[in-house]
Amino acid sequence: MAVNFLNRNVSDLCVGKPALRPLPAASTVAEALAVLKKSGEAHVSVWSCDHSKKVLDGRNCECHCVGKICMVDVICYFCKNVKLDNPSKALEAPVSQILPKGHYVVRHLAPNSSLLEAIDYILEGTQNLVIPIQKYMSTNTRKTLSKSSSLSCKHHDGVEYCWLTQEDIVRFLLNSVGVFSPMPTFSIEPLNIIDNNVMTVCYHDPAISALDSLALAHVEQTSVAVIDDHNKLIGEISPFTLAYCDEMAAAAIMTLSAGDLMAYIDCGGPPEDLIELVKTRLQEKKLGAVLELMDEEFSLFSSSSSASSCSSDDELGVCRNNGSGRYSSARRAEAITCYPSSSLVAVMIQALAHRASSVWVMDEDNTLIGCVTFKGILKVFRSLANARPATR
Repeated sequence: MAVNFLNRNVSDLCVGKPALRPLPAASTVAEALAVLKKSGEAHVSVWSCDHSKKVLDGRNCECHCVGKICMVDVICYFCKNVKLDNPSKALEAPVSQILPKGHYVVRHLAPNSSLLEAIDYILEGTQNLVIPIQKYMSTNTRKTLSKSSSLSCKHHDGVEYCWLTQEDIVRFLLNSVGVFSPMPTFSIEPLNIIDNNVMTVCYHDPAISALDSLALAHVEQTSVAVIDDHNKLIGEISPFTLAYCDEMAAAAIMTLSAGDLMAYIDCGGPPEDLIELVKTRLQEKKLGAVLELMDEEFSLFSSSSSASSCSSDDELGVCRNNGSGRYSSARRAEAITCYPSSSLVAVMIQALAHRASSVWVMDEDNTLIGCVTFKGILKVFRSLANARPATR
């Protein structure tokens, strides 16, 4: 039964998924930032279109998703390329320059592909699977569309696309977890999915020292653990949380400690004292251009968040911001933890409930042992297909 379930079409997971809003590969970083801020989405898909391949009505062209971009890419780009001395020039760079290199971050997949194929791609390193959504339109609707200027290129049949994430697939599996009984009730330790090779940074270390780890965590869909001198977990610097910040988080990474950075990127936006600390240290580094941009950003944030509120008893720690601040959608920097004896299904529920792509594994005295990721969870379900030949 489990093997047959894994052979279900990925189109079953696409029901209700919104169509992707494309960003042309020729766009600048500034244009990508504008789309991210306006849409409120964590990621925007980047597309390359071949306008030479027209269909009969002359409206469509062939397009291919070549990657995705989020604020983490922009922030790491600013920090790694020392663009903070001239942020305006950095924003003029093509968005293709900051797409992850050497990784199949996104892949196209046919809607009749199996869930098993989707899991295999993710285990190879894919973050997002691009799936076509067939739009069934009347003849009159097609004529109307052909006369209007389309905001995006589509596939030959007028198809739009959605994408599936690791989280989407784990959630789908959890909703049918009984199919895989009794395996989900097993503790995570004997399932061998605890990754002991975790990325860490000490609480008082400069945040910039964790930049390479943060960039790798972004690609691998995990986080950087913030620990004390005794390897006790204090918190985390999560790319998921950082994705809802603005580009000025780059200044915080370059000037704050890891511990202060956790507070800076936490739910609701940075505290005033940390903003002032970043400004002071930017002044010491003679980065006046960044100070001007930072003052502009936070004056806008202050005005837009004047009516915001954050529920203290919200399970996810999500702020309810009536303004346009990106921090309103962010998860708190609090680390989600479990123990080696925790069951697989309990860890899945924790991760999905808190929108955390990884759960930290602790021993009884709260020493960090490792972490469990969505990728590790999917590896367990994938192993069930090896029990016997798959059948349709």
